[in-house]
Amino acid sequence: MNHAPRETAKPVFKKQCLRPTLLKVRPAGRQRPHGPTLAARELSVSVAPSAAERHPASLARLPHWFPPPRAPHFRNHPTQYRNSGAAGTSKEKPTMSAESEEQKLERVRQQVRSFPDFPSPGINFRDITPLLKDPSAFCTAMDLMEAHVRKCFPRVDVIAGLDSRGFLFGPVLAQRLGIGFVLIRKKGKLPGPTESVSYSLEYGKAELEIQTDAVDAGQKVLIIDDLLATGGTLWAACQLMKKKGAEILECLVLIELTSLRGTEKLKSVPIYSLLQYD
Repeated sequence: MNHAPRETAKPVFKKQCLRPTLLKVRPAGRQRPHGPTLAARELSVSVAPSAAERHPASLARLPHWFPPPRAPHFRNHPTQYRNSGAAGTSKEKPTMSAESEEQKLERVRQQVRSFPDFPSPGINFRDITPLLKDPSAFCTAMDLMEAHVRKCFPRVDVIAGLDSRGFLFGPVLAQRLGIGFVLIRKKGKLPGPTESVSYSLEYGKAELEIQTDAVDAGQKVLIIDDLLATGGTLWAACQLMKKKGAEILECLVLIELTSLRGTEKLKSVPIYSLLQYD
């Protein structure tokens, strides 16, 4: 007896009509918002009026992935050190104890060493490389130069440095005073139109030059170098400044070798030196 296969009743699922009550999800690739204004604009709520009436608390829900606003980071930024610490307890640069001018000069003098018979027999070479290596001593030397210039000259327009060790001190002093720095170089080292002056040396002649637009007529100029020996190089630098019509306030040097009488060659120009040696 054949029986027809019994038909199994299929379950009937009732479609539930749920009104949209979820927040819109940001599309892939879009940048995550970083502020309440962007969040309000991007995360707009789509809720049917009836659902809003039935579930008012759903409007206040925020997605779990929404990040709280973060303060900007200042890693490797100067303000990290100026503003670090709690309010009223910011870290400050430690100040050194007050020193007299003689103590500062002695600290600078201790960083100048001597090499007898260099570069030729009979010459006692004064080496300033330890001073340049010691930031505290170098800063002290610059403090002394700056204090002297501010005390003696109410106005300085530009500082001119001699090739080449004048370039070590001149730009630092000019930056502290808030003025410009110009180069006085050996012949053939500067591009463009230049003015030059020749001067005599023990073994011949040499020339110094400056760019024509470096100094204007009437400007007050301070000339700086590391050493005053016979005075030939500083004399040539002064002649360059006079040729340009500038007013020379002073020649400022770190070291003066008094036994070589370089000041006699520069009788009409004031000379100031921090350290003096025979």
